[in-house]
This record gives sequence, structure tokens and C-alpha cells, in this order.
Amino acid sequence: MSGIKIQLSGLEPLIVRDNSNFVNVGERTNVTGSKKFLRLIKEEKFEEALQVARDQVDGGAQIIDINMDEGMIDGVAAMTKFLRLIASEPDISKVPIMIDSSKWEIIEAGLKNVQGKAIVNSISLKEGEDLFIEHAKKIKRYGAAAVIMAFDEKGQADNFNRRIEIVKRSYDILVNKVKFNPKDIIFDVNIFPVATGMDEHRRNAIDFFEATKWIKENLPHALVSGGVSNVSFSFRGNNTVREAMHSAFLYHAIKHGMDMGIVNPEMIEIYDDIEPQLLELVEDVLLDRRDDATERLIEFAEGLKGLKKEKKKDETWRELPLEKRIEIALVKGITEFIDEDTAEALTQIGSPLRVIEGPLMDGMNVVGDLFGSGKMFLPQVVKSARVMKKAVAYLTPYLEEEKLRNKSEKEPTKILIATVKGDVHDIGKNIVSVVLSCNGFEIIDLGVMVSADKILDEAIKQKVDVIGLSGLITPSLDEMVYVAKEMKRLKLDIPLMIGGATTSKAHTAVKVAPEYEKAIHVLDASRSVTICQKLIGQQQAQLFEDITIDYTKIREGYLNRAVAKDYLTIAEARANKLKLEFEPFKPNKLGVFIHSATVTELKDYIDWTPFFQTWDLHGKFPAILEDDIVGQNTKELYSDALEMLNKIEKENIAQPKGVFGLFKANTINDDTIELFDEEGNKIDAFHTLRQQSKKSKGSPNLSIADFIAPKDTGIEDYIGAFAVTAGTEIEDFAKSYQDNLDDYNSIMVKAISDRLAEAYAEFLHKEVRTKYWGYAADEDLENSELIAEKYKGIRPAPGYPACPDHLEKETIFRILDVVNNAGINLTSSLAMYPVSSVSGYFFGNPKAKYFGVGKIKMDQVEDFAQRKEISIEEAKRWLNPNLA
Repeated sequence: MSGIKIQLSGLEPLIVRDNSNFVNVGERTNVTGSKKFLRLIKEEKFEEALQVARDQVDGGAQIIDINMDEGMIDGVAAMTKFLRLIASEPDISKVPIMIDSSKWEIIEAGLKNVQGKAIVNSISLKEGEDLFIEHAKKIKRYGAAAVIMAFDEKGQADNFNRRIEIVKRSYDILVNKVKFNPKDIIFDVNIFPVATGMDEHRRNAIDFFEATKWIKENLPHALVSGGVSNVSFSFRGNNTVREAMHSAFLYHAIKHGMDMGIVNPEMIEIYDDIEPQLLELVEDVLLDRRDDATERLIEFAEGLKGLKKEKKKDETWRELPLEKRIEIALVKGITEFIDEDTAEALTQIGSPLRVIEGPLMDGMNVVGDLFGSGKMFLPQVVKSARVMKKAVAYLTPYLEEEKLRNKSEKEPTKILIATVKGDVHDIGKNIVSVVLSCNGFEIIDLGVMVSADKILDEAIKQKVDVIGLSGLITPSLDEMVYVAKEMKRLKLDIPLMIGGATTSKAHTAVKVAPEYEKAIHVLDASRSVTICQKLIGQQQAQLFEDITIDYTKIREGYLNRAVAKDYLTIAEARANKLKLEFEPFKPNKLGVFIHSATVTELKDYIDWTPFFQTWDLHGKFPAILEDDIVGQNTKELYSDALEMLNKIEKENIAQPKGVFGLFKANTINDDTIELFDEEGNKIDAFHTLRQQSKKSKGSPNLSIADFIAPKDTGIEDYIGAFAVTAGTEIEDFAKSYQDNLDDYNSIMVKAISDRLAEAYAEFLHKEVRTKYWGYAADEDLENSELIAEKYKGIRPAPGYPACPDHLEKETIFRILDVVNNAGINLTSSLAMYPVSSVSGYFFGNPKAKYFGVGKIKMDQVEDFAQRKEISIEEAKRWLNPNLA
């Protein structure tokens, strides 16, 4: 009699022995795996949902996986109700249940209501050992087995070495510290998609197989499971290929020791029945046997029935004359036929330059006209640019040959564009580049964090016609001023465009134009074409004459207002501080905590309104989807965004990481917040700024320090700090599109990445309020309420109106060891890298609110410099935008 691997039960026992076959876990009672099941649960049609479970058992599922993780579902209530209903259905409840959730409260609700011996899916080390041990002990007490994810504080394991590192550590903790039965330990070592086209994914299947084998050889009695359908996500919509991939994957995984897996029985082909050529192609991909394995499988898949949908496209436009076909491809953003149409145009016209200047630019002029008239919008223009770039890439070798033959050919208009030194943000810059390139300008994009020397050296060397500077953070404003001064010193005569989120017409008029008279502010991408056309034409002189008059008025008005406005001294402002009664809530635990999250956890916290603003589509989400003018375009863009977000989620492309800390705190000298550890030892201090403008009677001059109890009250107060990032992996993913001349998807990924970082900040703040700090443990807010900041407390960030000094990021990074704990770095201008990162404070005082410090006087700058122990010049550099 062979040994027992694991014993589980519903109404009937499931004993898995050494000689047992693979255990199939049904996946259709999972709201993330079945649209039908999700709809039924959302509509509270639980009786119909039971039929989904019954069908799985009838179809051969030996365990059923139940997951209720969806933003619009009360997961605890749904799990409780569904399990209680299953208990009254013997034909379903005879099999064991896998309680599947990323939220512990849902898992525990399941454990309280399941009968027999269940499996918990899943727990991991991602939130640290303490919570891992606590959850494992509870699972043991409930008498369940557990799926352990290959996930720790650093993130999800994505290669062989990381997999075995995490499972070894998890196993040792469970067996040695928790005294967990090793036969109840099931490891999920991450089945990731293959055939994605990315080299780093080629070993995804092999790494799983080898990690499975290692577990069997090194961790006695532990089992291995996984979500099999993940491996085939690249072929969604093509069931023939997916079924073959699942069967072949299982064939090899089981040979390496895989015990069970979550898979739809209807999506598995019999291994020996797989068409031989398809099997060879699939196994070439799974086993990474050929460099061209992915391309060969995709080519084969194109001819299969699963891709019928694409054949239904209206392709009658392909019968139109060549010039019209090129125009339609550009306007509609269709890349599929552009190479062959460009080749045909080259054959007809003969000159690659004339192909560009002729049918391609004619088509782009239509795009420009539609964009200018408001009949096309920025996302569509970026798609058009993708087609244009593909056509130009095809023509490039012929262009080089033609240039050698025609050296006297007139050079195109050149525009150099760069994000200034210390700043890493480039979405806006990239959009402007795309729009300008669509209108015939040659763009020299120097990228991000570009020094003034490099910008000007390159501008002179390339003989550019216009320089464009971009920046998002306030220190970038000073760097732009420095570039302008250098241009004046070098006696250049090149127009200078200023753009970016923190820039403004007023800033350009007051700070930049006095240093360099040919400076002009550009509000957004849609205006860049018109301005550049004037800057390189005969209208330039008149344009700058008008700008000089306009900017002079703005500058004089600004300076007059600054002089006229009343300000208090810093001492007077402090005397008028906000006075509160303090009753602090002590956090459940103090200290620094490493954190991580998945896209699945974050996606429901996304605020989509700024996403559309990135694309120059302004309006509040979701109302913007029904807008009379842009509604159709926003729907298409939103659909593309959700598809990309789904890809990022399913393929585990983003690896969000974070760190936060909760500390004892008190205010001293009115504006400084001192931080202490649990024993009362001083750790560091935050130095805040205070409003100095004269207020109406009864209105205080605020500082965020006012929300922390003064030290002399003897009251022990608390503060938090955090830093989170969407991770470098998603930036590399965006770059892969950019390298493939696909600006649309590159910008799409970056815009989504920014939203994920902000969603992570929102998600973590909620976790802190309700769990780690715990002062709002009973909070129950919808995402719209979170976006509207209906919660108790605030989450201000250095560089924003309530605390405009970026220097305080250094303190946050120091006390949390952000570089090592979250992988985020600060540039010389204190921008965060990866770009999609957020840092800030947590204030728990229910009276805390957001406000703007506004303009401050030199006496506060001097005081700030003294408190920070830096020079006045250094303080002025960082606080310059706020100087009255």
C-alpha cells in the first residue's frame, strides 16, 4: 500500500496517495475565472451559481475552488452564503473545498462555514513573517491544509532561484515554528504565461517544472499546485491552442512532481490526441527548445478556428486606391497592412522621401485636420503615429541610400525635446513628441534627467530649430530657468518651449522669459503643432512681439499683487496656529513594515479621471464615457486600458512594492514634528511650513504640524510615512512597446502604471487606517468615497500644497530605508524612480485636512534652513516657487 500524500474531505474523504493520479481542482466557481459565475454572484442568483459548482463536480473536479474577490461583491457575505448553500447539496459538498482569496477576512469566513477538511488558497510571506505565522496558526487550528504562494516581502518569485528561496523559508517556518503538518503544505510556485514575445518569459514553464522537482527532492511531504490556465494567456480566444498547452504543460509538470492544479476540465485535450504538429510547436515553447518557438506557434495559431473573429473585420477598404488605403490606415490606426502599402507606394513613386512627403504626409495632414477640428482625439492620434512610424521604419534603409545620392537635400525641421535634469517624468513629453512627429517635424528626444549642458551641446551639434523642455516636479522649474540663462550666455537664437504639469504661463513670464526672450509656454500637446509652425516660419517675429507684451503684463501684475498682499511674520503666523484638543489613537503596532501588493488587489482602487487627463480628455469618470463630444473615444480608450490592465495583471508584469512606518510623534517649536521609536528614542524629525498670508478674523495660519500634539502637552501622538511603487518591471514593459515603435501602448502602460501607484497609495492608506493603525477599523467606504477623501485622516505628500518642500522626501526615505525596502530611489532633484511611485505621510487626527501653504516670506525660509541645518541658498532653491 502506497503512502498517503494528503487527506482532505467534504462529505466524503479524498485521500491522495503516492500512486494517485493528478488531482483536478475546478476553477469555475471563481469570480475571477468565470464571467458567468461572477454575474450570478453579483446578481445574487446563488441557486444558479450552485449549478456551476455541480457541473464542475460532474465534470470530474475532485476539489472545487471558490473565490469571491471582486470590488463590487461583499466577499465575506458571499463566501458565507455560498458555502452554507453548498452544505445542503450532497452531490456538491461531497468534494473538498478550496477557499480562495487574497483577503484574510474572506478566508476566515470560509473556514468558519466549510464542512470537512478544506484547503486555504492562499497565504504567503509578502506581508512578513509575523502575519504569515499568525495566519498559518489559525489555519492549523481550523484543521485545514494551506496553499503557500511563492511570494515574499520583495515580491513574487519570477525565476527558479527566487522560487526555491521562498518555498524553503516558508517550509522551515511552517514546520519548525508553527508545527504545521508538512503533508498539509501545498506550494504554488507561480505558473506564468509563455509565448508572450518577451525573452524574460521564455523559461516560465521550465522554471516551474524545475522548482516542482526541487520541492519534491528537498521538502519532505510538501505538495505542489498551480493555476494551469495562466500558462496560455497569450492565446486567449484560441481554445484549440490553449487546450493543447494545458495538456502538454500538465504532462511535463506531473512528470516533475506536480500533485494538483486549478484547471477547467473542459479546457484540457488528451495529450496523445493533440495534433502532432501543434504538440511539437507547443512543447517547443514550453521547453524553450527554439529561439523562434513563439513566432512559429503564433503563425500556426493564425490558421485555427479560434481566431475566426478577426476574419469578420470589414476589409472592403483594401479594394480602394493606394493613397486612400494609406490614409485610412493612418486615420484608423491600422498597422496590419502598412508595410505592404508602403512597399507598393515605393514601387510606384520610386523615392522613399517622396513616399513620406506624398501619401504618408497627406494622410497625416488628414489626421492633423481632424485633430485640430476636434473630430479626433489624442489617443487616436497616437495610434496614427504608430502606423506612421512603422511606415518610416520600412523606408529607413531606402532613405539612407537616397541621402547618400542627394546630399544637398533640404533637412527637415528639427525639434529637440527633453525632460530636464533631476526629473524622470516623460508621458507628457512623449505625447508632444508623437503629435509633432505626426505633423512632419523631426524629433530628437534626449529622454529624461538631461543636463543643461547636454541639451545645449546637442542642440548646437544637431542645428535644431526649436528646443522643448519638460518637467513635472517643482525643482524642474528652476532647472528650466538655468537652461534659459545658459542659452542667453551662449547667445543662442533658438526658440525655447516650456511645458509640463508644474509649468505655467505665469511661471514662464515671471521666471524664464526675463532670462531668455525667446521663451514660450505650451499648455498641452494639442497646441504644440500650431506654436511650432509659427516658431519656424515667418510668423516667429510677430509671435514673440505679441508674447513680450503679454508676458510683461503678466509679470507686472504678478509682482504688483505680491507687493500688495499682506503677510505675517513667521512668529505672528505661529501665534495664529490651529489649536486642537488631542485624543490620539495608538497604532496596533509601531515600527517599519515592508509591504507588497498585486494588481488584482489594486485595480479596484484606481481613480480613472487622471488617466483620461493624461490623454487630454477632460471630464470626471465615469461620466466622461457618456460625454456628447468625447464619449465614444473615451469608451474605446477605456476598453484598451482595461485590456492592457488585464494583460499586466494576468501576466504578473507589475510587481508593486512598498514600505510604511508608524511612529510616536510630537510637535516642537510649532512647526517641527519629532519622531520616536517604541522606547521613546528620537529617530528623526519632519520640518513643515506654515501659511504666512494674512487671514480673516478667526481663520488660523495652518501647518500640517498642527495635527500632531505638542510635546509640552505630555500627550503621546503618532504619525505614519510611506513609499510605494508600481515597480521597474512595468517600466521595462512600456519600453518594450516604445522600442517596437508602438507609442500608443507605451504611453498606455505608463499611464496605467501611474494609476496603479496612486491606487497602491490609496489601498495602503486604507490598510493602515483599518488594520495596522486601526483607528478606523469599522470603515466601509466605496472607491468613489475614497477618491473623494471621505475617510478620517489625511495622506499629504512632499511637493504638494500642504507640504511643498521636496526635501522632506529625504527624511521619509531615511527613516523607512526606502531604497532597500521598496527599491525606489531619489534623483538629484528629488524625483522618485521608478517614475510611478508615491511617498508621503499618514495623519490620523480626525480634524486633519488638506490645504495649501501658498506664498511664504524670507523669514520662514531662513527659519526652515536653520531647522534643516542647510544653507539659506539651498533652502531658497527648494522653496523658490513658494517665495512671495
